[in-house]
Amino acid sequence: MDKFRPCLAEFIGTFALIFVGIGAMKTAGHDVLAVALAHGLTIAAFVSATLHISGGQLNPAVTFGLVCGGHMTIAAAIRYWIAQLLGGISAALICLGLFGRDVVVAGTPQLAINLNGMQGILVEAILTFFLVFVVYGTAVDERGRGLAGFAIGSTITLDILFGGPLTGAAMNPARVFGPAVAANFWHDHYVYWIGPFVGGALGGWVYRIFIERKPAPSIS
Repeated sequence: MDKFRPCLAEFIGTFALIFVGIGAMKTAGHDVLAVALAHGLTIAAFVSATLHISGGQLNPAVTFGLVCGGHMTIAAAIRYWIAQLLGGISAALICLGLFGRDVVVAGTPQLAINLNGMQGILVEAILTFFLVFVVYGTAVDERGRGLAGFAIGSTITLDILFGGPLTGAAMNPARVFGPAVAANFWHDHYVYWIGPFVGGALGGWVYRIFIERKPAPSIS
């Protein structure tokens, strides 16, 4: 049960993110500010709700960043990844039933027509680095805890305001994998695994090596 509770929290939080993310595209369309706020507020709420249960990661790239920074074991990360991806798939399938395939595809982060794969990977890596750095500074490092949900949600909002028109600013493989499975839409899918995982790893390493003084115990 001790291992089930964090996975359930990760499933619910990731489900909420993908469900609201796709729904925001249905209601807000190409209004980047509305989409950014929808994602940012969802993350702020569910990070706050799950932080004391699972760490409020809700993102395979954030989990990988914690592994790289020595705050999580691979065994725990695999459990979290399964829960996160299942949450994303479940939310996308429900959206498919509610709205149809076109909305799910529209709600899937995609590259701008003038952006190639390598540029997309770079953008996603940088945005995810920002996210994981903030996660470390506000949710992992005991010196900075207190406003983690607000800070992480704000980072998501800012990243989408910049990167939304470029890559969709996924920063989260589950955010793309769930809709891809539901709608069978795999265009440039590799970008949204490589970029976030590279950025997450760099965020974890940089914070651990240059900023963190006393690493906290790892999740096992």
